Amino acid sequence: MCFILDVEICQKPESALSNEEIRAMVENIILLVPKIHINEIYNNTSSWWDDMMIRHVYSITCSCDDLEKETVYMKDCSGVRTFVYRLTDEEAGTETMQCDSEELPVASHWILPCREFEGLWENLCYSPGVKENLYNFVETSMMFSDKNVNPNIISWNKVVLLHGPPGTGKTSLCKALAQKATIRLSKRFNRGELIEINSHSLFSKWFSESGKLVMKLFSEIKRLLEDPQAFICVLIDEVESLAHARKSSMNGTEPSDSIRVVNALLTQLDQIKSYKNVLILTTSNITEAIDLAFVDRADIKQYIGNPIENTIWLIYLTCLRELMRVGIIKSIDDQKLREQLNSNSLISLSCGLSGRALRKIPFLTQALHIKTNSEYDPKDFIDAMKKVVINYKKDELDGK
Repeated sequence: MCFILDVEICQKPESALSNEEIRAMVENIILLVPKIHINEIYNNTSSWWDDMMIRHVYSITCSCDDLEKETVYMKDCSGVRTFVYRLTDEEAGTETMQCDSEELPVASHWILPCREFEGLWENLCYSPGVKENLYNFVETSMMFSDKNVNPNIISWNKVVLLHGPPGTGKTSLCKALAQKATIRLSKRFNRGELIEINSHSLFSKWFSESGKLVMKLFSEIKRLLEDPQAFICVLIDEVESLAHARKSSMNGTEPSDSIRVVNALLTQLDQIKSYKNVLILTTSNITEAIDLAFVDRADIKQYIGNPIENTIWLIYLTCLRELMRVGIIKSIDDQKLREQLNSNSLISLSCGLSGRALRKIPFLTQALHIKTNSEYDPKDFIDAMKKVVINYKKDELDGK
């Protein structure tokens, strides 16, 4: 079965080659590689890298439109799409806003793509199609905007709402999506920016000031949107803080300050959706607390729940590979690692744990059960992980 291979090329900051030269160099080499592992991050330790690639390329990540494939054979490849990008090493900046005599930290600001989020998309594990559907939404939103589709005929608001229990990686997925979209849309925009709104700072101690702060913050975001070459992603974590259901906020006939905040937020969302270079990413742990008018504005509402068995297996597999990479456990081939991971009831026992909890298990295993600094046997490590999971779930039950 033929497929299109998407190749993301992270160019070294010191490289003086153009994007086209990097693209041509990698395409000429990768088409000769017998097989490619999907979503694996390749670097200069790969046998097929030549000296030229080592000098100019930091890493390569490949994906394809067949979600079930883990490995593809290049003889079946019908074409290659390449995306060249460079990472920024800048840390997040803090955006402040004056409120009376106070300086409020109202947002964090990243320039994308940034090193902090490199590899995040590939290492987040969800049910098949979740990440792909979210990216397809972003791509379609940008395409409709570029083609000037009439919003009075076909409606879209460029708003994503991820909801589900705590610890399932909703915020991380939003950040990874912003980074991925910036890389994939690099031919359309020359950079991306991620603005994470600090919802709690926008509630002023002075009555009626919160709504004004929301409008003032979005005025700054609109200023950024004036640059058509910048792809601006706005992340509102725990959006119920700003979009609290107005029906529950009524106090007699006088609207509360929270109602003013919701009204201001909805007004600003309606205004900025006309910009072609904006994406609004939101998360919530308690969707029933969100105002229905906001929920209705979300184009895609994706539930992110606790991992199912296949996803748990994949999370543990990536964790164990990482421990092998750094020499904490002995390196074995992928097939043997998979067999050992399937050899006990660790996966089924782990059902019900959040993704955040699952990624703690290897650390707790090392801390509580491994008494040596030398490389540990993977099978013994996996057996120790099982004990940690049993105790972890017991502690959770005791705490309820």
